[in-house]
Amino acid sequence: MDEPRHMTPDEFRRCGAALIERIARYMEEVEQYPVLSQAEPGSVRARLPSAAPEQGEPFADLLRDIDEIILPGLTHWQSPNFYAYFPANASGPSILGDLLSSGLGVQGMLWATSPACTELETHVLDWLVDLLGLPQEFKSSAAGGGVIQDSASSSTLTALIAARERASAGAVNEHGAARGPDGAKEPRLTVYTSRHAHSSIEKGVKIAGLGRENLRLVEADECHAMRVDALEAAIAADRAAGAVPAMVCATVGTTSSGAVDPLPAIGALCRREGIWLHVDAAHAGSATICPEHRELIDGLEHADSYTFNPHKWLLTNFDCSCFWVADRAALIEALSVLPEYLRNRATESGAVIDYRDWQIPLGRRFRALKLWFVIRHYGAEGLRAHVRNCVALADWFAAQVEAHDAFALAAPVSAGLVCFRHRAGDALNEALMNRLNESGALYLTHTRLDDRLVLRLAVGGTATRRAHVERAWARIVETAGALSAEEFAA
Repeated sequence: MDEPRHMTPDEFRRCGAALIERIARYMEEVEQYPVLSQAEPGSVRARLPSAAPEQGEPFADLLRDIDEIILPGLTHWQSPNFYAYFPANASGPSILGDLLSSGLGVQGMLWATSPACTELETHVLDWLVDLLGLPQEFKSSAAGGGVIQDSASSSTLTALIAARERASAGAVNEHGAARGPDGAKEPRLTVYTSRHAHSSIEKGVKIAGLGRENLRLVEADECHAMRVDALEAAIAADRAAGAVPAMVCATVGTTSSGAVDPLPAIGALCRREGIWLHVDAAHAGSATICPEHRELIDGLEHADSYTFNPHKWLLTNFDCSCFWVADRAALIEALSVLPEYLRNRATESGAVIDYRDWQIPLGRRFRALKLWFVIRHYGAEGLRAHVRNCVALADWFAAQVEAHDAFALAAPVSAGLVCFRHRAGDALNEALMNRLNESGALYLTHTRLDDRLVLRLAVGGTATRRAHVERAWARIVETAGALSAEEFAA
């Protein structure tokens, strides 16, 4: 039997240099591509062979197909003209950190399987507690600690499982949440969040086995933030019906409008009621690296857990979601499983962190490297400069909207997100968004606020500068003028 032919270190050097060059060229060229992919459904697969190659192919052929097949099928999230959803920005240091993580190929499920993988992650997340102005209880030197998850969805699910076990005194882990014909065997556990919260909370409730019917979507105020009086009433009604409130998820920067739930009042209510408070600041949390934005997290000292995504706005490639708990024991008790094949002296000593107990999967990548690279390359000053620049650009754009007779803001500007609309109505706004996106010049997405279609412009790209935002505004005004207000008026 022939031995497999692996890429030699010398071949890796040559191919790697060619690939790094291609990535660098992509950074230089990305602004030239249509932001939203112009590919038709099935067009990428139609250009791929029907069967895998029997013989290996030259690396140059792979690079050719990247240019000819893959790039035309991409929506370019790194374009300076990408304003959709929220940014998923990358940077040179983060890319290199990710490459090193892949090259080292370590498996960080236990401290023993790579001590540096665990200890660097613990240390970097302790750094971030100070950099972001978070409560000191979240540090590993206190009762809490931080861990890197793949996304805020996983962070929320992890918090939900810990909250479920605390509310049920471990009964769900031990006995399950099976229902008999006359209802639940154990008291129903209920979860609360704003109507404008992220869809991951609903998905987490389903995955955690609590049931969609036990999720309460709490009414919002005129600024689209959770109403504390409505939350308090929902909790009281559930307690009266025999349910056990398990978790409240508050949002700092909702996806739709960037609304910020009132953490001080929600936190005080959760403390009185003995309910786990999880705070989701996936996008807006990056802003608190600037002291002037730390009012966003006033009241966070009441939280049991907190998450934000450096992979959205803090120049770190996806995937990287930072998650902290104030009491790591509650998290570990909810998630720990220790089969014989994972036992080792370090774990049994109790002197180390095993991150397998802090997440859903067992295995884990060395994600801390790219975050470490970013923090060390930019420093706190560089990261603050990036956030401040994006906030200033969003404020400039919002000022143009307010000064224009045909446009209006649809929500307060929040952490680089501008929600706006043309006054002519939903039909024109939808046509405007579609025309802009189809042009490839920029990419916007929409939401619905107060039953009206609203356009969203999220500023946060690594390469986005004042000139890009100015051109975006000019294109928006020009395109709106070209559309017939009479034809599209609501």
